[in-house]
Amino acid sequence: MQAHVSIILPVHNAEPWLDECLRSVLQQDFEGTMELSVFNDASKDKSGAIIEKWRVKLEDSGVHVIIGGHDSPSPRGVGYSKNQAVAQSSGSYLCFLDSDDVMMPQRVRLQHQAAVQHPSSVFTANGPTVIMPTWFCSRAWFSHVGPFDEGGQGVPEDLLFFYEHLRKGGGVIRVDQSLLLYRYHLRAATHSVLEATIWTHRVHFLEEQALPRWAAFTIWNAGKQGRRLYRSLTAASQRKVVAFCDVDENKIRKGFYCHEDSQERPKPRIPILHFRAARPPFVICVKLDLTGGAFEDNLRSLHLQEGQDFLHFS
Repeated sequence: MQAHVSIILPVHNAEPWLDECLRSVLQQDFEGTMELSVFNDASKDKSGAIIEKWRVKLEDSGVHVIIGGHDSPSPRGVGYSKNQAVAQSSGSYLCFLDSDDVMMPQRVRLQHQAAVQHPSSVFTANGPTVIMPTWFCSRAWFSHVGPFDEGGQGVPEDLLFFYEHLRKGGGVIRVDQSLLLYRYHLRAATHSVLEATIWTHRVHFLEEQALPRWAAFTIWNAGKQGRRLYRSLTAASQRKVVAFCDVDENKIRKGFYCHEDSQERPKPRIPILHFRAARPPFVICVKLDLTGGAFEDNLRSLHLQEGQDFLHFS
């Protein structure tokens, strides 16, 4: 029988965390039919034995368990494992779960309720990031957008899938509750992705999707991050930057930023203005959580509308 929801669980050497993770599947309060689709990506620890132990408990509780995997010398990566787990599953909705994380009992129920109402969206929760590990979407929408990139270690498959989702008109809806305990540790797969790789993909997406709509724009932050963004842009996008803006009087007094590495002659000199003297649209390179609310107050004072007058890039 086809399940309402398939929990998609890629596993690679998850022995220290897998008991807690699988217990959280058992504790879901969702009343529809649910299955667990596990793909064991060449684990060399006791992950396989732990999965088999929990298979009995889960199936006794009405949760069908599908187990796939391989025992090659090397893992094939998270993207491959997720795709395989999706392919072997049957649910109308897909609930993505990492093997080192723990779901709250209401997670599947609340995200399923939201997904039924919004079929072309992915659903996240009140947590550390929009992108995984709290995604929930319909199988039909995943098939429309996916699959995940299978490039393996160092490839941000979640981010690439998310950008493709946005390209195809998908939305993002947050269930405003804590639905997952996200475990941050040194063995997490996220550490294999270089920050520079993430930055490159983000800049490319910014130039592809947002900047073509603007004839000119201001970079909000004349400091390190703002200058880095400017230097990362193509020459065509750099020419659209009419100013930097900031609240730091020392930067404003300097008056301009000179791009010393530019091949143009004369070298570009971009004005640095006080934010109240600058004109939208803005690309904002400020970490909002580090300003104690002051930055958000500045935005509100200018009556800016996100997506039309500013985009946040940080």
